Amino acid sequence: MKFNRISVIVAAVMVMALVAGCSASSGNSKKKVTLAYVAWDSEIASTYVVKEVLEQKLNYEVELMQVDAGPMWAGISDGSADAMVAAWLPTTHASYVTKYNGQYEDLGPNLEGTKIGLVVPQYMDINSIDELTDVVGDTVDHTIIGIEPGAGIMMSTEKVLDEYKLREKWTLLESSSAAMTQQLEKAYANKEPIVVTGWTPHWMFAKMDLKYLEDPKNVYGGDEQIHTIARKGLKEDQPEAFTFLDQFNWTPDEMAAVMIQIQEGETPEAAAKAWVEQNAEKVDAWIKK
Repeated sequence: MKFNRISVIVAAVMVMALVAGCSASSGNSKKKVTLAYVAWDSEIASTYVVKEVLEQKLNYEVELMQVDAGPMWAGISDGSADAMVAAWLPTTHASYVTKYNGQYEDLGPNLEGTKIGLVVPQYMDINSIDELTDVVGDTVDHTIIGIEPGAGIMMSTEKVLDEYKLREKWTLLESSSAAMTQQLEKAYANKEPIVVTGWTPHWMFAKMDLKYLEDPKNVYGGDEQIHTIARKGLKEDQPEAFTFLDQFNWTPDEMAAVMIQIQEGETPEAAAKAWVEQNAEKVDAWIKK
């Protein structure tokens, strides 16, 4: 009888522990968010600032999922990621909007006034894409330094090669954001000609005297916005996180401040933390219910 009583007590304790464990696990899941992003300097800056606010101000556990643009959109659309703050619209990511239409929630722009195109140093005697063959053709290796394959700017640049009839002489080199800027900095230091895929905001415009080549055929489109995109159901599952993501917005100059700190050697975590601490009033407005 004594044995049975002890067994019952032990069993009860085990059940209570199991329930507590489940509750704790459930509680953690309710405060966890997965953010998808691409490894562009601009999106690293914005994603880490959002991560810092979610963790330090709203007590969320944040998982980061670094992927290319296609998997980023797919992850939000199939629910394997909760949100991203890296959708370049209406032109750069237009193909993904078409592909995943109706499978995500667009929370609107978090940054206004972005731009993409072909970028060269100011010292180059060229001002328009349609001058590339005639003006630059004999002085460079006919290579446009690109970034990750599948990025919207790469898709647009492929169209540029066709629209401006450059494909026979010019090659678009698949690379990465980091590799592109490294090659640009090296060429710039030696005053060598170079053509790269570029976008604003980006720290390279603060570090070097650069210019966009005019795009008379408007293949790249005009000024764009960066939008916040969330998975379906996030508002119901994570209302506090959803409210913050919906209210998150900043300027190109504010983003550039974080990008430059990272480029100069700060970790993304440290740069984001410093910016959030220095902009408490703006951050408070983001998380206000």
